[in-house]
Amino acid sequence: MSDQSMMNDSMTVHHVPNKKADLSQPDPHQDAFSMTFLGFWFYIITDCLIFTTLFTTYAVMKSETFGGVRSQDIFELSTAFAETMLLLVSSVTCGLAVLAAVKSQRVRSICWLAITFLIGASFIFLELKEFSSLVEAGHGWEKSAFLSAFFTLVGTHGLHVSVGLFWMCVMMAQLFFKGITVSTFRRLVIFSLFWHFLDLIWIFIFTFVYLMGVA
Repeated sequence: MSDQSMMNDSMTVHHVPNKKADLSQPDPHQDAFSMTFLGFWFYIITDCLIFTTLFTTYAVMKSETFGGVRSQDIFELSTAFAETMLLLVSSVTCGLAVLAAVKSQRVRSICWLAITFLIGASFIFLELKEFSSLVEAGHGWEKSAFLSAFFTLVGTHGLHVSVGLFWMCVMMAQLFFKGITVSTFRRLVIFSLFWHFLDLIWIFIFTFVYLMGVA
C-alpha cells in the first residue's frame, strides 16, 4: 500500500452503528437514541417555512395601513423588551432542567421546568395584555393589512408558546410519575429544542417587527 493510500485511509471515518447500545441510561450520543430525533427536525423545518411565510407577508403588508395607525404609533419597546428578556431567561432555565436530568436529578429538573413554565406564562400574559390594549384602542386585526399581518405573526408565535406550556406540564408529570428514563429524557431534550427554537423566532420578531417598526 502506498503512502498516499495509507494517508487517505487514516483520514476516513468509519462509522458503524452500535447494535448493542446501552439503553438503560439516557445517553444522547448513542446512535439508537439520536435516530429518534429525525421526525422532530422535519417538524422544525416545516415550522421554519410557516414563519418565513408570515415574516414575508408582514414585510409586504407593514406599510399598508389603510390610513390608520402605523407601527411607530402603537409599538412599545418596553413591553417587547420585557417579553424578550422573559423568553431568554426561560431558555436558560429550560437548559438547566435538561442538565439536571442528565445528572439524574429528577426533582431539580422538575423545579427548573416549573420555573420555565412560570416565565413562559408571564410572556403570554404580557402578549395578551398588548393585544387587548390594541383592540380596546380600536386597532384590531381587521382594521388594516398591517395589523392583520402583525396579529397573525405575533399571535402564531404566542400559540406555539402556549402549546409549549402545555407540553411542559406533560413533561413535568412524566418526570414525576415515571422518573428519568430513556424515553422521558428523549422527550425532554426534544421539548428543550422546541423551546429554544421559539426563543430564536422571537428574537427575529423583536428585531424585525418591533425594533425596525419604531425606527
